[in-house]
Amino acid sequence: MSAVGFAGDWLIVTCDKKLTAIHTKQKREPFLFDCSTAEKKPPTSCPKDEKNSDCGAEETGRDKILAFSVSPSGKLVALIDDTKRLVLFQCEPSWQCISIRWVVRRCTSLVFSQAEDQLLVADKSGDVYSFSVVDPQGAGELKMGHLSMLLAITMSPDNRYIITADRDEKIRVSCLRCPYNIQSFCLGHQEFVSTLLIPFGCPHLLLSGSGDGTVKLWQYETGRQLQTLDLKQFEEKQSSEPDKEKVTKPTVCRIASSPDGHHIAVQCERVSTVEFFTVNQEGERLMPDSRITLPHCPLDVAFDPEGRLWVLMDSNDSPLQVYTHKKDCWECDTQSAEVITVTEDFKSHWNTLDATTRFSSSFEHLHKVGFDNVTAYMQKKQQRLEEQQLKRTKSQKANGTKKAKTETRPFA
Repeated sequence: MSAVGFAGDWLIVTCDKKLTAIHTKQKREPFLFDCSTAEKKPPTSCPKDEKNSDCGAEETGRDKILAFSVSPSGKLVALIDDTKRLVLFQCEPSWQCISIRWVVRRCTSLVFSQAEDQLLVADKSGDVYSFSVVDPQGAGELKMGHLSMLLAITMSPDNRYIITADRDEKIRVSCLRCPYNIQSFCLGHQEFVSTLLIPFGCPHLLLSGSGDGTVKLWQYETGRQLQTLDLKQFEEKQSSEPDKEKVTKPTVCRIASSPDGHHIAVQCERVSTVEFFTVNQEGERLMPDSRITLPHCPLDVAFDPEGRLWVLMDSNDSPLQVYTHKKDCWECDTQSAEVITVTEDFKSHWNTLDATTRFSSSFEHLHKVGFDNVTAYMQKKQQRLEEQQLKRTKSQKANGTKKAKTETRPFA
């Protein structure tokens, strides 16, 4: 799945196997990292007397980037890919690959600690590993685990809590120093929890998005739910899909906060609009603000340090659009020299990618599948009754015909 973000003034875009970084303020050489040409995992050795071992069968993966994260200072970037690489970069004063390490299982999300000394990685088995940033070659340490696939991870601004979300609708708030101590659970979603965000300026609040088509606001330290926003109004903007369930329940795939904390942007999968909200800190509520309609369904959105919203779209002609908040609405910025330069530099890399690799859903197989056994039983029962009635009717007709022939037979 394609993603966009910012590390300081560097615009970062990942798609398929490549990470591209373009400076938005200065004319600097773009940085490109291709996972397909990166360092490979060395083969593991097995004891000679070990039978039926799978040590020699290495999983190669497809080198596809699964997620990336930027440190709070914007000076470090990390990514994980399908080949189980964990790659750490330094982006200031210049881009440099610091280390390549390997995780135990394929990962779904990662986040830097506020002190930037740890990198927490969540994987598909439900485990969270901590990797040292100070020792970039150090192995990962198992911190905690869920009983279900983890989909999102974040940390509290005071560095006290790890907040994780899984496929089984749970949001868990754990103590960083001793993650086996659970501070609270935030429970209320009806489908998998796909994204988490602590808004800037609201360190005690948590926003969560889900496959049930809602955004919820929490006081995460106590687990108290403050508000639920239903996003089914996106249904009219939804592209035509054969699965009606996906139409009525758009998956929230991104919640982003502007650097000043005044604006919250919410993006849903396969929906050509982005909703904006403001946080009422006194009432601890999300207030609807505005909406932008896009020419294409967005792949991802992100705010830059100036509070402008950058939208990555599945388009060759206009893969990037920038929106600025002016006079209580969001206006598309197409005239500034900065946006034109960055877009042209980005298009030269974007158009080299295979268009079929730009969008791949991470959530389409995570929705609950209901089984109505009663309906299936009643249908089969009705079918059996109809078949039995048909047999009786045929038998009665056959007996009636046989009786009629016997009555009309002449005496000898």
